Amino acid sequence: MELKRVVVTGLGALTPLGNDVSSYWDGLLNGVSGAAPITHFDASKFKTQFACEVKGFDPHNHMDRKEARKVDPFVQYAIASTDEAVKDAGLEFDNLDRNRIGVIWGAGIGGLTTFTEEVANFVRGDGTPRFNPFFIPKMLIDIAPGHISMRYGLHGPNFSAVSACASATNAMIDAFNYIRLGKADVIITGGSEATVNEAGIGGFNAMHALSTRNDDPKTASRPFDKDRDGFVSGEGSGAIILESLEHALARGAKIYAEVAGGGMSADAHHITASHPEGLGAKLAMNMAITDSGLAYSDIDYINLHGTSTPVGDISEPKAIIGLFGEHAYKMNLSSTKSMTGHLLGAAGAIEAMASILSVKHDIVPPTINHFTDDPEIDNNLNFTFNKAQKREVNAALSNTFGFGGHNASIIVKKYHS
Repeated sequence: MELKRVVVTGLGALTPLGNDVSSYWDGLLNGVSGAAPITHFDASKFKTQFACEVKGFDPHNHMDRKEARKVDPFVQYAIASTDEAVKDAGLEFDNLDRNRIGVIWGAGIGGLTTFTEEVANFVRGDGTPRFNPFFIPKMLIDIAPGHISMRYGLHGPNFSAVSACASATNAMIDAFNYIRLGKADVIITGGSEATVNEAGIGGFNAMHALSTRNDDPKTASRPFDKDRDGFVSGEGSGAIILESLEHALARGAKIYAEVAGGGMSADAHHITASHPEGLGAKLAMNMAITDSGLAYSDIDYINLHGTSTPVGDISEPKAIIGLFGEHAYKMNLSSTKSMTGHLLGAAGAIEAMASILSVKHDIVPPTINHFTDDPEIDNNLNFTFNKAQKREVNAALSNTFGFGGHNASIIVKKYHS
C-alpha cells in the first residue's frame, strides 16, 4: 500500500522556560536556564533542592476548579499544551470527522503527585482508609489522552505510550504510523510529566541520578561537560498536531514540517544505564533514517538525549560517530535539557518541537553550561556549545532514551509540496 505523508500543523508547549511555544523557543535560542530552587514543596532536607519547574501556571485558565481537583498536574499540563496546539492548528472539530481524530500521548510516570499525596495522607491518619474517589483515575498514565479526547469529543485511536524517558517519542512514532497507514486523519500527540515532588526528587536522589549543585542551580545541567554530576528534574508538557498531508491541504492548514521516519530499539543491557557503546541508540537512529528514505548526509541537526549524566553523555556521541562516520562532524548537535532540565516522559515532545522549529527557522538552539571539555568525549563534534547557531536545517533527528533500555528516534524535515 502507498503510505500517506504526515505533517506537523500545530504546536503547544508548557515548559520550565515558558508557558507557550513562543516563550519556550525564545528561551532556547537565548540560552535561558529554567532551573531554580524548588517551590512545589519544602526540599530543604533533600540532597537536591532545585529543579526546572513550570512557573506561573494556573490550571483554572483551562478548566474550572471542580475539574482541576479531579486531575493530576500531569493531566492539567497535557490539557494546557493541547489547547494551544489545537488553536495553533486551526482545528474546527465540528467540521471534521471526529471518528478519524485520535490522541496518542506519552508519560513515563503519570500521577506521581496524586499517589504521593494520597499515601501520605493515609499514613498520617489513624489507619482508617480515606482515599479520594478520583485517586486511581488521577494517577493512571492513560487518563491524559482520555481527558483530551473527552474535551474535544474525539473518537479515534486513544492510548498512551509508556517507555520511561522515550515515552513521548514513542507516542509520536505511533501517531505517525497510524496516520500514514490511513487509520486516522489527525492525531494529537506528545507527552506530559509532573514529578517535581517529594517522591520524584527523593527517588531519583536515592539512585544518585540528580545533580546536587544546590549552590548554582542554573549551571547544574551540564551535558557533555567534564564536571557534570547528574540530570536536573524538569516538568511540563508538549503537544504536537500530526495530520495527513492531504487532510491538511484540504482544510488549508499551515505546515511546520514533515515527519520523515521513526526508529525504536532496546539496549537489552541494564535497567538504568545506557549501553556503553550506544548500541541501542545507534540502532534506533539507523532505523529512523532507513524508515525516512533519507541519506545519513541529509541530517543537519540532532537534538540529543544528553541528560548530563556521567555514562549516558559518553555513549550517545559514540553511537553518532559509529553511525554517521565523517558526517557526524558536519552536523550540529545540542542538548536542550541543559536549559529545560529533563522532562522524563515528556522530554521527547518538547525536544521534537525544538527540532521542528529548527527546521522551520534554520537555527539550532545551544547546549548551555559548557565550561570544561571531557577527554572521554570527542569534542571535535559540534555540540553547539553556549550559543545558538544559524544554519540551514533541512532535516533534524531527535533522540530519547529511557530506563529499561528503551530508545526512540524521530526525524522531521522541511515540507516541500
